[in-house]
Amino acid sequence: MIQIALIALVALTFSIVATPLARRVALRAGVVSVPRTRDIHVAPVPLLGGAAIYLGFMTALLLLGNRTYIRELVAILIGATLISLFGLADDRWGLGPVAKLGGQALAAVVLLVGGTTVQLFPLDWLNWAITVVWVVGITNAVNFLDNMDGLSGGVATVAAAFFVLLAAMNEPRQVLVGAMAAALLGACVGFLRYNLNPATIFMGDTGSLFIGFILAALAIKLRFLSNIPLVTWMVPLCVLAMPIFDTCLVFVARLRRGVNPFTTAGKDHLSHRLHALGMTKREAVLTCYLIAGSCGLVGVYLTQARPLEAYVVAGALAVTGAACIVWLERVCPSGVPRRQV
Repeated sequence: MIQIALIALVALTFSIVATPLARRVALRAGVVSVPRTRDIHVAPVPLLGGAAIYLGFMTALLLLGNRTYIRELVAILIGATLISLFGLADDRWGLGPVAKLGGQALAAVVLLVGGTTVQLFPLDWLNWAITVVWVVGITNAVNFLDNMDGLSGGVATVAAAFFVLLAAMNEPRQVLVGAMAAALLGACVGFLRYNLNPATIFMGDTGSLFIGFILAALAIKLRFLSNIPLVTWMVPLCVLAMPIFDTCLVFVARLRRGVNPFTTAGKDHLSHRLHALGMTKREAVLTCYLIAGSCGLVGVYLTQARPLEAYVVAGALAVTGAACIVWLERVCPSGVPRRQV
């Protein structure tokens, strides 16, 4: 655990130092987010905060990571670097949805080649297909969640903290997952120093795609030897329930309006709706943190639950999420309170 703590501390330190430097580079290179109708910021904000997160994460693992699992990390780090480059290109020049999805799928294939794959079914091709869908889905979910100051980075911090806890709880302890999660935790916390409302820098797609990819890979690598796969497959879903819920909410809202969820943007995310219903931006973000933490606790419970208990609890969580989507669509459709529609 000392090594895990040191990895988190080094990632935190490098992220804190690198983020102001990334801000200067973004300003000089013109990599800034200019306010649009769908945005909540009113002045241009530098991007490239994700580069600082990437640097903190990579530096901590390469300096303090255990050499016995570095080989396992190679494919994950290559895939993460690839997807970060696609994000960087999108931040600088803008990429279409097809190009971004293609980059995400390519990064997922790199994971497969490196042996990181879902192991739920006896058919390899089915596990491979689920792996690609999972990686692309979670990567996009975290990217979608990056819509308010401190939101995506904070939710990723909560998720990474739970992955550290789950890696430590299981015997034998999963050093690789713990080290990666600790590096991500430290890097995100360092970035949040500058990204909490009012943010002076955004992570951009460079950061959100990188974080989503790492979280997806952590979920695949995590193993639960104390329980059966019939139960434990639900644990990562609970840890990452916040971005999954937000993506489902956005898809439902946009499909109901008859628009493409990938090419259409708007203020229809959970954070936007909470703000529209009366919360301040900071309160809306903290509420999302609380939801992420609560769902993570459910995931921890499931690691020790019997199958019937697990499915009752997970089913109740899923029904609650569906009911919240229905309620939000009624009281605040498309991010606008019904009384204003």
